[in-house]
Amino acid sequence: MATDQQTICDDLELWSSALLTKSTAGRGSNGKLEAYGIKKLRELILELAVRGKLVPQDPNDEPASVLLKKIAAEKARLIEEGKIKKEKDFQIISEGEIPFDVPCRWEWSRINDVGHDWGQKTPDSNFTYIDVSAIDNNSGVVSSPSVLSASDAPSRARKIVEKGTVIYSTVRPYLKNISVIDEDYLPEPIASTAFAILHPFHDMPGKYFALYFRSPEFVKYVESAQTGIAYPAINDKQFYGGLVPIPPLAEQHRIVDKVDELMALCDQLEQQQTDSIEAHQILVETLLGTLTSVESQQELNEAWTRIADHFDTLFITEHSIDQLKQTILQLAVMGKLVPQDPNDEPASVLLERIAEEKERLVKKGEIRKEKPLPEIAEEEIPCEVPKQWEYARFGWLVNFKSELVKPEDFMDFDQVAPDSIEKGTGKLLNRRTVSESGVGGPNNRFYTGQILYSKIRPSLSKAIIAPFDGLCSADMYPLESMIEAAFLLKAILSEPFLEQVRIAENRIKMPKLNVDSLSRIVVPLPPLSEQHRIVAKVNELMALCDALKARLTDAQTTQIHLADTIVEQAVA
Repeated sequence: MATDQQTICDDLELWSSALLTKSTAGRGSNGKLEAYGIKKLRELILELAVRGKLVPQDPNDEPASVLLKKIAAEKARLIEEGKIKKEKDFQIISEGEIPFDVPCRWEWSRINDVGHDWGQKTPDSNFTYIDVSAIDNNSGVVSSPSVLSASDAPSRARKIVEKGTVIYSTVRPYLKNISVIDEDYLPEPIASTAFAILHPFHDMPGKYFALYFRSPEFVKYVESAQTGIAYPAINDKQFYGGLVPIPPLAEQHRIVDKVDELMALCDQLEQQQTDSIEAHQILVETLLGTLTSVESQQELNEAWTRIADHFDTLFITEHSIDQLKQTILQLAVMGKLVPQDPNDEPASVLLERIAEEKERLVKKGEIRKEKPLPEIAEEEIPCEVPKQWEYARFGWLVNFKSELVKPEDFMDFDQVAPDSIEKGTGKLLNRRTVSESGVGGPNNRFYTGQILYSKIRPSLSKAIIAPFDGLCSADMYPLESMIEAAFLLKAILSEPFLEQVRIAENRIKMPKLNVDSLSRIVVPLPPLSEQHRIVAKVNELMALCDALKARLTDAQTTQIHLADTIVEQAVA
């Protein structure tokens, strides 16, 4: 027994350090860390509790077999007195149904045999309504019941509950909306028919049953019995037919007390972890912010030295590495990443050549004559750039290419859609031929080397340089860059560009950048030769960041595997 409690306490550092990065897929997600180790620790505590491995066995405890006989007598009496209804008997438990062995003084029982419900009623006066939404599924308490009048009672307000009653949501049970009614509500409490009701016989603690219903073993049973995919559920009969291990009554109370104690410890660990992660993120943001706010090369060197001295303690999460990547991009477009070369041809000359080239393409009929863009106002300039740089409107630097074709004429071409591109990285996630993705409406044809930029929800920064000729959906702009395409892509992915996108996006009801809005965005423009140097340096640093993240992921995977292994061994 001591060994199992040691498993929990001796490995606290592992439980606290095993973190899982949440998926960054979807709008608004940000790759935050999930306390995976502590989540597994909670599962382990529940698993050990219901297997009789969490608290010592006491040979002086009255065996559960005697308790079950008393319960059967109590149930028969209450039925005879008309206080509860006689339910249809379930089959006797077979040997094959028992999921694991329990201590010798424990017994297995069907849920139906150790508790009862209180029936149903239609509210006829004011009542306290407990709906599924009233349950805090993290803490397992009724956090927000509402008082309603009989006339306002929803049709689901029917099930009678009392203090000590366990309520279990049979709708979307994976959400674990489970609680024990822990007070005498006034007016009388009525629960939703979305709950299965269990009031334990013989003053058994409802919290013991509530913790068992949260345990991995009962979750596994529910998953095997539930029906429905989008809206899974089990019915009351399936719930009451489930098995529950019954310890001696005195041990049930010891288990509840120990679980409460250990869950409080988990809460403390989780809060400490949250505080530590938040403090770490603030520290990283602050120190990286000093890099972009400096005014001289000496200040930049000093700021970078401060970070480099503590590199191993700063960049220890995926989020911090992503922040470093964004800072690198920001330094790149501010002219602070590579040395300036006074021999470089100024960006002003590059702009003149771009204007001449656009005029030539218009005369040849290869592009349309563009509507003149306004000159850049001083207040639009986000920061000072080196003297050989210029600021330019995005529309001055690209040609919007729109070559609409019928997909059925290009069945062997690869197709790119916004969901094919990773958010904010400039990386292509997948590619499918037109025949594999299905033939839709007209698509834009694009060519190798063009920039593909998603006009839908542009703040997600989904843009790539096309690595092949193909087709893209109408939700994307194929752009022909008039400067180094790789530099322009990095400018698109940088925070200064994204800030302007967010402002333009907020002016539009459906987040979608039209040609006019995108063309007006202000972009810093270095000399062409410096663009090449910036691209080479950014690629070099991004590769280092990716290698750092890969090592971090390997370490994270190892910690998660260790946490899983410890749980498996502890309950074996």
